[in-house]
Amino acid sequence: MDLAYLRAHPEHLPTFLTHQRIRETPVPGGDICTASRLTLDDGHSVFAKTWPEHAAQPVPEGFFATEAAGLRWLREAGTVAVPEVLVALPDLLALEWVEPGEPGPEAAERFGRELAGMHRAGASTFGARWPGFIGALPADNTPHGGPWADWFAQARLLPYLRRSVDNGALGGADATLVEQVVARVGEFGGAEPAARIHGDLWPGNLLWGTDGRVWLVDPAAHGGHRETDLAQLALFGGPPYGDRILAAYDETWPLADGWQARVPLHQLHLLLVHTALFGGAYRDSVSRIARDALRGVGRATVDG
Repeated sequence: MDLAYLRAHPEHLPTFLTHQRIRETPVPGGDICTASRLTLDDGHSVFAKTWPEHAAQPVPEGFFATEAAGLRWLREAGTVAVPEVLVALPDLLALEWVEPGEPGPEAAERFGRELAGMHRAGASTFGARWPGFIGALPADNTPHGGPWADWFAQARLLPYLRRSVDNGALGGADATLVEQVVARVGEFGGAEPAARIHGDLWPGNLLWGTDGRVWLVDPAAHGGHRETDLAQLALFGGPPYGDRILAAYDETWPLADGWQARVPLHQLHLLLVHTALFGGAYRDSVSRIARDALRGVGRATVDG
């Protein structure tokens, strides 16, 4: 099997793997899927991910199709580097291989400019045409005409708050803090039309390539607020040269007044996803960021 054959017959990849006709090397693939590097007969490599064979739950319906749709949609913007989708089957996703490299300031600045371009490509609505996932959890991608604050509260905050309370990760006081943020979400300002966003842009979903570019992987792509991607990018220590990324972004497409004060609001979504997925280990982070968001309401709207 070579790359041309794989593109023409993607449905045959599982058969070749089952009969060990392709060299397969395990590689890091995140917390959810099993990942490997496939070496084809023509020397090309392919990145493949599958649902773990002994997982407690079967692969959610549409899981890999959703990721493929998001990757293709982000790639259509023609700005940020996004791997080509080669195979999208119910239990397997195969992508163009990106050779990992080292972070650098020039790549960071280029990525900042390209990310601004991708966001500016826009979306017809908040949400998306395909069902959503973030990690292994469903995400409500029902198209919504806005305003953004209403959509964000109903589709990106409350569902993961409920899950986090139901699994015991958040107690009554923690939930009350988040509910206070939700009640005031319309006061933060900064409303903008839907941008084309990655949707799960923590630093681990940036791949620094040997080609001097930063590639986007593992999206939860949808129409959302561009500040969400940037706020998520600052989580967990931020990426290398994060200041260069942000400066290049802001130079290309200046951010709205008050954006700094809205960072905790946007970060709250992904932290709630973590309490919903991983439990109480992230409880303190959710409470802290909710308090920061509430303190920032006035500052966010002074100029916004």
